Amino acid sequence: MSSSLPPSSSPQPLPKTALSPSKTANSFLQQPTTLSEIKQLHAHLIKTGLSQNHTAQNRLLSSCLQNRHSSTLEYALLLFSQSSNPTPFIRNNLIKSFAESQTPQIAISFYSTTHESDFLPNDYTFPALLKACSRLLGVEEGKQIHAHVVKTGYESEIHACNTLIHFYSVCGLLDDARLVFDKMPERETVSWNAMITGYFQNGFSVEALSLFREMQVGGLSPDGVTMVGVLSACAHAGALELGKWVHAYVEKNGLDGRISVKTALVDMYSKCGCVERALEVFEEIPDRNLVCWTAMINGLAVNGYGRKAVEFFDRMVRANVWPDAISIISVLSACSHNGLLEEGRQLFSDLRRRYGVTPQMEHYGCMVDLLGRSGHLDEAYELIKNMPFVPNAVMWRTLLGACKVYKNVEMGEKVLKKILELEPHHHGDYVLLSNIYAAVGRWEDVADVRRTMKKKKIAKIPGCSMIEVDNRIHSFIVEDKSHWHSEEIHRMLGQMAHKLKLAGHVPDTSKVLIDVDEEEKENALGHHSEKVAIAFGLIKTAPGSPLRVVKNLRVCDDCHSAIKLVSKIYEREITVRDRNRFHHFREGSCSCGDYW
Repeated sequence: MSSSLPPSSSPQPLPKTALSPSKTANSFLQQPTTLSEIKQLHAHLIKTGLSQNHTAQNRLLSSCLQNRHSSTLEYALLLFSQSSNPTPFIRNNLIKSFAESQTPQIAISFYSTTHESDFLPNDYTFPALLKACSRLLGVEEGKQIHAHVVKTGYESEIHACNTLIHFYSVCGLLDDARLVFDKMPERETVSWNAMITGYFQNGFSVEALSLFREMQVGGLSPDGVTMVGVLSACAHAGALELGKWVHAYVEKNGLDGRISVKTALVDMYSKCGCVERALEVFEEIPDRNLVCWTAMINGLAVNGYGRKAVEFFDRMVRANVWPDAISIISVLSACSHNGLLEEGRQLFSDLRRRYGVTPQMEHYGCMVDLLGRSGHLDEAYELIKNMPFVPNAVMWRTLLGACKVYKNVEMGEKVLKKILELEPHHHGDYVLLSNIYAAVGRWEDVADVRRTMKKKKIAKIPGCSMIEVDNRIHSFIVEDKSHWHSEEIHRMLGQMAHKLKLAGHVPDTSKVLIDVDEEEKENALGHHSEKVAIAFGLIKTAPGSPLRVVKNLRVCDDCHSAIKLVSKIYEREITVRDRNRFHHFREGSCSCGDYW
């Protein structure tokens, strides 16, 4: 008998055999099959009177689940409904298959209809269901499944708990995830990984690193997944020293062979401003995949090495690693932050023609940013108007930022109207327009904007800066007085202001959005969060050692010019990573060339 059925689109007759009908069907069902072949076998079972045979039914269903195609899974549901006594294994596999398919909601509805008909869940049921809820971001469905976990006595089952942590983390419910984690009677490495990953993916990098330290104290050995999560948290927080320790750890314990760990190291060093070290790690990787190349290109881009990022992109293509939409966004971003107008235009025109990538909203956004930063505001406006998509608020907001840089009040007002139609309560848009008005001295308009914000209860997000000192992350907000070294910090801020004045620095008070006297404006500028963080770093680190600061907002013009002088006055290398890019200050100049 042939070992497999002919790969034909039309059903072929089953070959004759001397075996019994039961053995014939079973032999076929042991082989992976297409839907056409499964239907043949189903018909054969009916014809030979075996359609109600328990073993044959389950093997037929198993063949469907091996296929995983949506139409085959639907046929599996039909077979299941006709099956006299399907096994729990088959039922769980159906849930798992649909949870991993393009229709994960069917997994939940299938469970809902079967759990009432003597279907007792087991260790494998809830992880698959919660995976479906995670993919759907189905908070209510997931909470109902959680209730079933408790009701059926599986709240201490480790796999169910791990997937609950993952589910709540994916949905952004970190308190719920941590509650499940803390209640676990036993935890394995996967449990810690799920919670650490949940923290850093939701922006809680300090909490992720703190949990990693707890994991070490508990004596549990981290694995490669742990290291990727911890390195990602280090990258987000700018925790270079801890990142270096993790690098040494993975090398010592043989965990650096995974390309995912190597890529995370490239990303960590890049996002901590150590591009040279990121390049060293990158060049050590023998078989680089697209994710690895993209991490390095993006690292070069955010650190101000735009031309080198373009070179690496060309090198990647020559290595027969073809770009995707994400890698092209990285190199377009590099062009934007470095004023590489013609290179960006060429790449954008090559998207579809050369690389076969259909331009997405993000690609248009990069081009609007590039044109806006280069002063081509009218061209950027026309590009938005002629996009094949309906422009979103982010697109218009990008142009509004360019209007602020070039003090284009008329276009700024026009763009803000577009934004408010889409997102009427976003604080940043009002702040940007206030900046534009303040830059040209239109204080009445600034006051009107502030009154509008107050009336609509729109609050401005405060600037927050983090600095790593002695392997600990310290956070500061504007005019921060909560830190236990507050008095020392404010004395240092006063010293910095005095030395800056002697060096010829004149505070740029046009960026202060309140109509008060110059002294109050200068005081407000002097207590921006990045300056507070730098003051703390100057106090608590050895003379001449580098400082690395991470800020949640864009660095303002006055802070930028002040930090350039601080780097010269105090003979420090100062790296500031704002929400857009890195600024490497050294001997009175910045790597961005004052273009950001």
